[in-house]
Amino acid sequence: MLVINQNEVAELLAMESCITVMESVLKDLSAGQAIQSLRQVLPLHQGNLIGLMPGFLQSEEVAGAKIISVFPSNQGSGLPSHQGLVTLFDSSTGVLKAVVDGQKITAIRTAAVSAVATRYLAREDAEVLAILGTGEQAKSHLEAMLLVRSIREVRVWSRTLAKARDFQAEMSRKYGVDILVAESIQEAVNPADIICTVTASTEPVLKGEWLKPGVHINAVGACRAADRELDSETVRLAKLYVDRLESAHNESGDYLIPLNEGVITSGHIIGEIGELISGNIEGRATADEITLFKGLGLAIEDLAAANFIYNEAVKLQKGIEIAF
Repeated sequence: MLVINQNEVAELLAMESCITVMESVLKDLSAGQAIQSLRQVLPLHQGNLIGLMPGFLQSEEVAGAKIISVFPSNQGSGLPSHQGLVTLFDSSTGVLKAVVDGQKITAIRTAAVSAVATRYLAREDAEVLAILGTGEQAKSHLEAMLLVRSIREVRVWSRTLAKARDFQAEMSRKYGVDILVAESIQEAVNPADIICTVTASTEPVLKGEWLKPGVHINAVGACRAADRELDSETVRLAKLYVDRLESAHNESGDYLIPLNEGVITSGHIIGEIGELISGNIEGRATADEITLFKGLGLAIEDLAAANFIYNEAVKLQKGIEIAF
């Protein structure tokens, strides 16, 4: 088998390639051509957890699982909140083909999925981007958004002003785009055409009263039924799309909490992004509609990304081969 480390993942999985891979696998998933189980979660102490995410990509004849630790308690320690690996098996023989770093896959594929949603849902003339958060996902989301829309201005907010200024300095040099540091969330999102919420918050940070008509939102931070980044009014105002209906119904506090409050009904979700790609559900109908993509992260996304990386590694003779 091949062991493919974090640096090799970053080298082999370009964001633009990952967007293409994610678009394809999300379409396959909604069409029943890829299979996954609902994420299994083992709670630990201090709100930390271990997650197991298995899947089967029929078209590529590979199966596998992502094993990931989610440790919000690592904030401020210098350690990442998400760490793990993806295993890749040949589905016709059961042979273990590869073990691939999962942390970098998570960073890249999460933003790539948001980019797919943005490509299909954001206004074509969207040019102002707001990012709430300054961690790894904030950086990868900036890269991804720049690939699918002509962004002229970025507004970034963080609870820690110094982190927002560091993000501004680093990312404006890297991408040559104007980045403004917002002192409040409202200041960041008021003029935004696209908003990415990539925080570790378990309580709403984004309020519906701050949104301008026509905005598109990618919400990817909260991933448990009791946690959310969006207030109920935001969800009520928006046409809501998800990566997977089963996951949203079981894991998304951004959907479940307003549902339990009676603010929205069970039919509020328009459908899955894969269905939108296939043309089976409607997308944005008017320039003033608010659209919302709630991404929870799926096993099949990690599997497709790992398979792409494995094929590139074989072709370019990367990774470490181990007789297992």
